Amino acid sequence: MSQNPRSRAEFTVRYFAESSAPLAKAAEVIAGEQSSGTFLALPGETDELKERARARVVRVDSLPPVLEPSLRSAFVERREPGPLYYRGEIEIAFPVDNVGANLPQLLSTIAGNLFELGEITGLRLLDIDLPDDYAARFPGPAFGIEGTRRVTGVHGRPLIGTIVKPSIGLLPEQTAQIVDDLCGADIDFIKDDELLGDPSYASFDARLAAVMPVLHRHADRMGRMPMYAINISGTIDEMLRRHDQVLAAGGTCIMVCVNWVGFAGVEHMRRHSQLPLHGHRNGWGAFTRCPQLGFSFAAYQKLWRLAGVDHLHVNGVRGKFWEPDASVIDSARSCLAPFAGVQPLMPVFSSGQWASQAPDLFNALGSIDLMHLAGGGIIGHPQGIPAGVASMREGWEAATQGIDLDTYAQTHPALGAAMSHFKAI
Repeated sequence: MSQNPRSRAEFTVRYFAESSAPLAKAAEVIAGEQSSGTFLALPGETDELKERARARVVRVDSLPPVLEPSLRSAFVERREPGPLYYRGEIEIAFPVDNVGANLPQLLSTIAGNLFELGEITGLRLLDIDLPDDYAARFPGPAFGIEGTRRVTGVHGRPLIGTIVKPSIGLLPEQTAQIVDDLCGADIDFIKDDELLGDPSYASFDARLAAVMPVLHRHADRMGRMPMYAINISGTIDEMLRRHDQVLAAGGTCIMVCVNWVGFAGVEHMRRHSQLPLHGHRNGWGAFTRCPQLGFSFAAYQKLWRLAGVDHLHVNGVRGKFWEPDASVIDSARSCLAPFAGVQPLMPVFSSGQWASQAPDLFNALGSIDLMHLAGGGIIGHPQGIPAGVASMREGWEAATQGIDLDTYAQTHPALGAAMSHFKAI
């Protein structure tokens, strides 16, 4: 492996790679393609330039090869491929000066044309590590866990929340009624569904105007403002305007669909925003469901941390989506783990959730620094919304006290009703 030139700062990236070429050669191809090299030697790539700007291969750990490629490559097919496709993990160090504090360029460097390389028949971004002083040049979360707790006034337990349901079709006054019912149950957090943006029958402006008086009325009663993450996703100008409207109206959170707003859009919002930024990751499956392609969540959440997201969805255990529970928990752990001096994100559990998942989450994660969102698990509770919110809190009380749910449910009717109703679904 090449030695680190003493005169330059670097960040490192780890990948799973599969290639028709031996893994060490494939790693060098990636390092060259994603820095100063190309497919053939050029006079301009002098030794001095390479020492200053070329990425270097730090490590190659081989795994057993396979007989068939994960992804088709016409490049490989033109060259009469050999019988084996080499697999393993590689680590590459990139010069900080090649990128600077520029998230789009960081993504172009670590997740750009290397996915297109002909020799590569599988590639997955596994992790990224930055020096603290380099990470500090990005916005990072402005609120994170502690700031979110300060804004909501919720301490010593998870934030219990829900999603406005039905996702689409409610008129502004109907949305306000649901928010009224939820706030009447002393809920901590409410969010728009990711599908709800600015429909003609319930525009952003109309929904905000309908919902904010309800929130203020309950804030006066509760002594704390329920956090409502209204979806501001749109063009940059629309998001800036919508943020300012929420702030002026006394709202305490904004939501963006991060994958589609993009890194530059989220970073721009973070530098402008005075509110916590709730990151919805819809579309994430396209980036990760193939194990030989895309991103791991460990790397993905670090990039959104740099951009300045405060909360990020991690799916839910025993939920309605494809992801194994162990992967969900690993994602939440990564949000809470140290990273280059950047404060942690608050992981958001959602998707098919109700009170019964609380012990699983607490025992696996060992933390209460999270949001636990239940749509049907609250709104669809057989005894109504107040009992739905109560059942979620009671589930967490049992979990943190180490009491079996069935035992706790015997003296807590809301939890008992949830256990009877949702177990049958």
